[in-house]
Amino acid sequence: MNTPSSPLTDSFGRKHNYLRISLTERCNLRCSYCMPVDGVKLSPAEHLMNADEIFSIAQSFVKFGVTKIRLTGGEPLIRKDFPKILQTLSTLGVELSITSNAVSIDRHIELLKKTGVKTVNISLDTLSAERFHDITFRNYFDKVYQNILKLIDEGFKVKINAVLMRGVNDDEILDFIAFTKNHAVGFRFIEFMPFDGNQWKREKTVSYQEIMEQIKTAYSKDEIIRLQDAPNDTAKNYTIKGHRGTFAIISTVTNPFCDQCNRIRLTANGQLKNCLFSQKENDLLTALRNQEDIEPIIRKNISSKFAVRSGMEGPEFEDPKKHQQNRSMITIGG
Repeated sequence: MNTPSSPLTDSFGRKHNYLRISLTERCNLRCSYCMPVDGVKLSPAEHLMNADEIFSIAQSFVKFGVTKIRLTGGEPLIRKDFPKILQTLSTLGVELSITSNAVSIDRHIELLKKTGVKTVNISLDTLSAERFHDITFRNYFDKVYQNILKLIDEGFKVKINAVLMRGVNDDEILDFIAFTKNHAVGFRFIEFMPFDGNQWKREKTVSYQEIMEQIKTAYSKDEIIRLQDAPNDTAKNYTIKGHRGTFAIISTVTNPFCDQCNRIRLTANGQLKNCLFSQKENDLLTALRNQEDIEPIIRKNISSKFAVRSGMEGPEFEDPKKHQQNRSMITIGG
């Protein structure tokens, strides 16, 4: 039987020590794979976690064995109280990281250093300014690009996440790889995944196998070096011989990694999700505000986790209708 301080373990023996907290449903970009073209219905401000509530819930998870917390969104940096949130979380003694679109991250570099953030994941789906506008509906490419270089110069471990979509940016795979030659970054190709409102179709997904086939047209077998993946890593990691950086593939659709999953997601309005694709959520925020014990809610949520992608495998997962009851990505958290 679990004790209050025992790890959060599901019925398949997976221990969950990684909490992803979404700070906001808002973003200053409008990437269609994340936000529906017509936008999303935002939660009223009073339904969102405030800074103290975020800290309180995070404290509970740390008590249950969480050792890593990633802050996501929307775009987490657009919250005015982001500095307070980061500063209080930094007192918990866990590994802190952040996912951002890097539009305004230069304003927070000293804060990130002060609070011990060493790893920053940046969303960037193209190396073309014109295509950046087509994908995001904003003209921030130069700002984002320069901020990535600034983060590298400042000594952060930078990972760049690119969602590959057939006919949109799949012709840039080798350009992304070339970027790692002179820049010490980890470029990560993410298969396009289905969420409510993002017009997902299986044929738009560029698979792990297709990505590797493209790379093999430009580099020999001896030049493509398979790296050791970290425990619970979602990505298959590689480097090219002589390159300063690395690349990886996150193959959620064609080659899922659920057997290694150690992740828990907390949405900006305080709902707990045990899987990115889960349609069921548990309300921690209301319980917290009612001064209820949230531990039983957390443990029940984790224990009910399916073995694979919220119980969806093969053709069932690839049916877009199966994802219409889930949230849009922007309201889940990256």
